[in-house]
Amino acid sequence: MTPPEDVVAYAGESRDGLTAVDPEKVVTQLKTVYDPEIPVDIYELGLIYRLDCKDNGDIDVDMTLTAPACPVAEEIPQWVADAVVKTEGAGKVMVQLVFEPPWTPDRMSDEARLELDMF
Repeated sequence: MTPPEDVVAYAGESRDGLTAVDPEKVVTQLKTVYDPEIPVDIYELGLIYRLDCKDNGDIDVDMTLTAPACPVAEEIPQWVADAVVKTEGAGKVMVQLVFEPPWTPDRMSDEARLELDMF
């Protein structure tokens, strides 16, 4: 499968008989992915901008990075795709990297702020 131009990472494939995946189950998988320089998962950091669980089991994710020059910028989107495709009932997962709006610490959850001692 060749992904669309704007997709930076993908995993899995569309399959007949799949239905929409529970977004909470996808979030559980997203919480297994960490920026190696920050001891907080990418979901709590606020790096996931959009999660679209389609009726056919396919999942689209828009995400950003804490900084465009992140040393693992090319790897994290694939980590996300590989984690999300493990969600029960997931079909094709496509990840887009976006930088608008820019990420700021305001996007972090209270849990992330507590972990990073940013209160």
